[in-house]
Amino acid sequence: MKKKGMAVWIMMNHFRVARHTANLGAIERFYVDILGLKQMGTFEEEDYQGVFIGERGQTWHLEYTQSKEAPQHKPDDDDLLVFYLGDYEKYTQCVERLLESGTESVPSKNPYWDKWGKTFLDPDGYRIVICHRKWTNE
Repeated sequence: MKKKGMAVWIMMNHFRVARHTANLGAIERFYVDILGLKQMGTFEEEDYQGVFIGERGQTWHLEYTQSKEAPQHKPDDDDLLVFYLGDYEKYTQCVERLLESGTESVPSKNPYWDKWGKTFLDPDGYRIVICHRKWTNE
């Protein structure tokens, strides 16, 4: 029971970011073939098809779905997926792969991300940041 003025925290063991797209094939090629994440599964249920993308053994993954209905979203310059690579050599290799694939690099609205990484547009026009910093929860 929540008491007045006290926060209730929920411990999660996994986190999923789900987004609808009209470009499922292009999204999968981008995140798997170019960015280097793993296709962890696919599904077709009723009017939806989708793909799960991430890294095995991690506590997160991305889900992209496609259906007959068009997505009703519009990307904002501050809507970001940030990938912390923690290693400058891996960062450089990833950025080179993205650039060689013709993926559009854009300046970040928030200059913090230009300092620590490089921002790109995915096939839906959403921004991803490839960051060479190491992530810590501490």
